[in-house]
Amino acid sequence: MLETSVLPEIPVLIVGGGPVGLTASILLSRQGIRSLLVERHPGTAILPKARGINARTMEMYRQIGIENAIREAGLSPERTGFIVWTESLSGREIERRIPGRMAAANRGASSVTNCLCAQDDVEPVLRRFAEAETAAELRFNTEMTAVEQDGDGATATLTDRVTGAETQIRAQYVIGCDGAQSRVRRIVAREMIGREGVYDSVNILFNADLRPWVEDRPAALYFVEQPDLRATFLTINAHDRWGFLIHSLSQYGYTPADFTDERCTALIRQGVGIPDLPVKVLGVSAWEASAIVADRYRDGRLFLAGDAAHEMPPTGGFGMNTGVQDVQNLSWKLAAVLKGQAGAALLDTYHDERQPLGLVTTRNALENSLSMGRTARQDSAKLPRSEFLNEQGLIFGATYESTAVISDGSSPEAVDDPVTQYVPSARPGRRAPHVWLERGSERISTIDLFGTRFVLLTGPDGGRWREAASVVSASGASGPGHPELVARMIGADDIRDPEGAWLSAYQIERDGAVLVRPDGYVAWRTRTLSPDPAAALAAAFNGVIGRGETGFHTPRPATPAMKAVV
Repeated sequence: MLETSVLPEIPVLIVGGGPVGLTASILLSRQGIRSLLVERHPGTAILPKARGINARTMEMYRQIGIENAIREAGLSPERTGFIVWTESLSGREIERRIPGRMAAANRGASSVTNCLCAQDDVEPVLRRFAEAETAAELRFNTEMTAVEQDGDGATATLTDRVTGAETQIRAQYVIGCDGAQSRVRRIVAREMIGREGVYDSVNILFNADLRPWVEDRPAALYFVEQPDLRATFLTINAHDRWGFLIHSLSQYGYTPADFTDERCTALIRQGVGIPDLPVKVLGVSAWEASAIVADRYRDGRLFLAGDAAHEMPPTGGFGMNTGVQDVQNLSWKLAAVLKGQAGAALLDTYHDERQPLGLVTTRNALENSLSMGRTARQDSAKLPRSEFLNEQGLIFGATYESTAVISDGSSPEAVDDPVTQYVPSARPGRRAPHVWLERGSERISTIDLFGTRFVLLTGPDGGRWREAASVVSASGASGPGHPELVARMIGADDIRDPEGAWLSAYQIERDGAVLVRPDGYVAWRTRTLSPDPAAALAAAFNGVIGRGETGFHTPRPATPAMKAVV
């Protein structure tokens, strides 16, 4: 029976307990915001699903102190250094590549590297950190079965999947991280832009010792190219736990019902090329790849993130990474508004910044899959386009355009291919570049200075900017004030620039300043000292956080050009 007592209230309800929802819980807690996460399944993932965590995502996890725990649960990059195409694991090798993301020149874009950690290994890590936060509550075996919003918040009905008991709660905001079948999406999205049902596949999780055929060529992916079988061995522990992904089932005469344990074992043995290989099938999951993006990521009090906002083929490993970066963008904005430190219009910038990037990323994941022949039968090897796993520009070079970014009038950096090429830039709207610095005896990155608060970076002659930051921070002492702001003088005090690279990388003078948001993106930049630094900084800060603006506006609809990309 539905409870009729006064409804419990929570600032943020997170629907879905996968990597995106769990990361949202942690990020909100670090911002001091209470949240409730509900997940319909009894626990974390039992199948590997997503595996690759790119360097940009690992930067975020480093900033909140959980990078090492994730790496301990996964594999080091050295154990997955190649991508291999072969007729069978024991047969003729067709081609071997080092992914462009792993090239030495590209690894210089960040202080961290990517990580291969299967979803059923990373989710327990994220859950452990989320549950350790006093501001967070997690309920598994609990499904949100209905939600209605009004001007003051949203009322959600929660159903216990064990007892069937229903309760209602009030939340000021709801984040739908509930995947491709999202209930929140049905309310928020008016249409999904792109192509549904691009191709079908099945994932097989199994135990078998494949080391005799992989130890001398450690790879994240081993593509098997045969006339009657196109599949991929997915490295999980590089020893006896693997995934076997069979592509384009309908093109080769398969249906999901065909994949009995006996049939799966036979196909794995065919892929290895060893007819009597001992194999134990652990699980089978059939799925269909789509390339679709919600036309809007927000409707009033409701937000979409992860697969609820965008579904993309796994070719390139962007799905989970895009999702957790969605909530990185959203969490600090929700916190600022909930604390009364920002105008409500700041929340509109979530759609404005993330939805265009969702469209571009989904398009590239689709083009990767099309280049590999996933939508038609292939009787010979079909190698992917050169951009596959070389999308450095897409990972690090995104540019946000919204009211949470104050333009400095500079022009974008010219690149021949924005997908593969990344040129570091501190232009407002770009990720603040990585530069090696020193603090005491410790070597640190500029990336290590960001994470949960605004940071004003200044040159060695930026003392007046540091004073201005103190003035702006103190201006809210009698009220909610601004979001937390700290100033860091690079090349002075305790942070040294031993290689003299920072000013050049951030393109400012010794008395210039750069305001970096909690998500690591540049919000504002001034190349030199302003006549009134406190007034200039306050004006920029107020502009970024939408101070003085109220109410909601409907996110701008996707333009024909946006729709065309998918």
